[in-house]
This record gives sequence, structure tokens and C-alpha cells, in this order.
Amino acid sequence: MAPCSQTTPQSQRHRASNVLELLRPGSFVKLRNQPADLPPFQLIHCRGGRCWVRQQTWGPLVHWEVDHRKLTALG
Repeated sequence: MAPCSQTTPQSQRHRASNVLELLRPGSFVKLRNQPADLPPFQLIHCRGGRCWVRQQTWGPLVHWEVDHRKLTALG
């Protein structure tokens, strides 16, 4: 009889890291490991695994392109 395979906490974490969070335009997001004194970013839009975000103080024409996996929704 072959031993049963078990899902280990490490493999669960790896699988969870591959799940992309649904981020909606206009919502506020933070970078993973973002310093607490940096305000959240506003999400402009996402396409092809890349997201464009901005700080409210930057003005409407200034944005930053970030990998989707580096963002997390507030809430």
C-alpha cells in the first residue's frame, strides 16, 4: 500500500501565493511589506499581471507600474 500524500503548510503557502487577489480600479491597495507611514495607493487599473497605482498627492497624470503580486487590497 502506498503512503497517503499530505498537504504540508509549506505547500499550502506556495499554492496560496499563486492565487491573484481581485483588485478593483479606484480601490486602495498597499504594497506587500509597505512601511506603515506610507499612505495606501489608489489602483488605476491592472492588465497582464501589471497594475498602475498612484498616490492621491501625486496628481492624476503621475502613476507607478507594479507587479500585481506585490499588491494587497485594504480591508
